[in-house]
Amino acid sequence: MTHTLTIRLTDELERWLAKVSRETGIPKSEIVRAHLERVRTEKKKAPFMRLAGSVSGPPSLSARKGYSSK
Repeated sequence: MTHTLTIRLTDELERWLAKVSRETGIPKSEIVRAHLERVRTEKKKAPFMRLAGSVSGPPSLSARKGYSSK
């Protein structure tokens, strides 16, 4: 069974989608489905990625002051 979903895209996303569709010959709907499927399967592989970009602090623990290994 198939279902129809209507979404609103920004002008930038619509231009990107149209360009990719033209260049590859793949319908826009198939591109969107493929990307949704990829996100769905990748989320299962790396659930910790939901935290990417949400943790603040020094990029390296060695940069923290007062915590030497001496």
